[in-house]
Amino acid sequence: MSESRIDRIKKMETILDEANASLDELQTAVSRYASLQKKIKKLEAYYTSSQWRKDYEADEADKLPKDLKRGVLSEDAVYDLLERNKEVYKLFKKGVIK
Repeated sequence: MSESRIDRIKKMETILDEANASLDELQTAVSRYASLQKKIKKLEAYYTSSQWRKDYEADEADKLPKDLKRGVLSEDAVYDLLERNKEVYKLFKKGVIK
């Protein structure tokens, strides 16, 4: 039994709706990513500064409050974020993501 015209139109309408929703989400994410680049540069400057080292040493010496969120003082967390950012940025530069 072949697909009816109504069923086909409904399926195609579902694909259209899903694709539009996905593209809306992607555009929002890309815009948010682009707007974060200045902040990421600021994080990178902090991470490579003597101030970060001093903050890291203060944490190691238990001079910071125990309830202070301190992921930024994790060498791996910041490094990994910066590397991921470079990889995504390369995709933009290559034209894979526009």
